[in-house]
Amino acid sequence: MGRDLLTLKDFSKDEIGYLLWTAADLKERIKNGKETVRLLEGKSAALIFQKRSTRTRVSAETGLALLGGHCVYLTDNDFHLGVNESIGDTGRVLSRFCDFVLARVNKQQELENLAEAAAVPVISGLSEMYHPIQILADFLTLQEHFGSLYGRTVAWVGDGNNIIHSFMMAAPKFGMHLNIATPKGYEPDSEITKVSQGFAQENSTSLNLTDDPREACSNADVVVTDTWISMGQEEEKAARLKSFAGYQVDNKLMSLAKKEAVFLHCLPRKPEEVTDEVFLSEKSLVWQEAENRKWTIMAVMACLMEDYTPIHPMPQF
Repeated sequence: MGRDLLTLKDFSKDEIGYLLWTAADLKERIKNGKETVRLLEGKSAALIFQKRSTRTRVSAETGLALLGGHCVYLTDNDFHLGVNESIGDTGRVLSRFCDFVLARVNKQQELENLAEAAAVPVISGLSEMYHPIQILADFLTLQEHFGSLYGRTVAWVGDGNNIIHSFMMAAPKFGMHLNIATPKGYEPDSEITKVSQGFAQENSTSLNLTDDPREACSNADVVVTDTWISMGQEEEKAARLKSFAGYQVDNKLMSLAKKEAVFLHCLPRKPEEVTDEVFLSEKSLVWQEAENRKWTIMAVMACLMEDYTPIHPMPQF
């Protein structure tokens, strides 16, 4: 209760597992059990969006509404974070109005500054370095599909971006192996890689970096990719498309993974990243993954606000 969630780096396996357990519990109670669970009756959240989003906004707004709370959506049309008012002052003001803040920002440092000033919990909705709530949704999806996370090998094919950074901060803690394929010059952040290597060593898992997608996908349980051109990188499009030639996830690449392997993509996707044959196949869990953004963000909001104890048994992680 009362903590910030800016990166999964600072959360233990048990703490992340508690969030996933809560998400599974809320999904079972509300979606399948048709219960009314008003854990956050009267609570409010400020949603700061420097970058647009479908899944983050809709999952947060509908999720908090189900829990009895209310969201206030703020974009650069409403105020400019750190421009006409300092980030610190914004954090102090919003703390007087709202019970927590979810911020989707350009820079991780902006999140850090906001959290330092705010007297209420701050949740990362994305920065250029991390996207922790996406990885919670991915983990819940894989747990639901496989029954557990332990021992699974995740193959990343694409850019060394905020999504894989978040995988690297959490997957080793659950005994998961990471094979990361990126073009030369697009590797994950070196400091994040160093921290992740430490987590892998502590948990006896492997962290393999390569520029060969075929090597990464060999015998993998999960193949994951993401956009090659994030918001703000539009001017790099031509150069990036050239650099990522050969990185499209297609049936040939999937055939190198295990027979029961699945595919994930946090969306929105573009055809150069993955073919329809894979994206729309039975191996693809992208729609379940998208839905689980809602249940996991609900779990984060609930756990930061309340000392919640799930009523359903803890899943095996």
